[in-house]
Amino acid sequence: MADKHAGHKHVLTVPGRYEEIKHVCQFVAGGAEQAGLDEADIFHVELACDEACTNVIEHAYGGENVGDIFISWQIRGDCFTITIHDNGRAFDPEEVAGPPPLENLKAGGLGLHFMRTLMDDVRFTFDKQTGNTLVMVKKISGEET
Repeated sequence: MADKHAGHKHVLTVPGRYEEIKHVCQFVAGGAEQAGLDEADIFHVELACDEACTNVIEHAYGGENVGDIFISWQIRGDCFTITIHDNGRAFDPEEVAGPPPLENLKAGGLGLHFMRTLMDDVRFTFDKQTGNTLVMVKKISGEET
């Protein structure tokens, strides 16, 4: 099915499984590269997406094979914007604890604080009918490499 609005919005849907997260990271990294982000920023985008998808599977869906994860990226002006959507349980970002102690850090367990550190803007919206949406923005610097 062709998307009439596919101008600059690139969309990927994956089943909510841990093994699919690498596809999501490759998908957004490709977009980040097209946006002109440098290697460090591309890495930050990948880490934030890995964390976000892990959270969807663990917390929103409560396990693998429960629902799909919908990912899109878009380049608008000087912003690279990633949207991650799921149909799982909502949560209150204000109630999420701060960063875990360093000795407890592990891939996929770095939390919301970490995502906010890696990205320039992180916003959640929750809707009982349509599900949860996470929007993460990385600013594109105007410097030519």
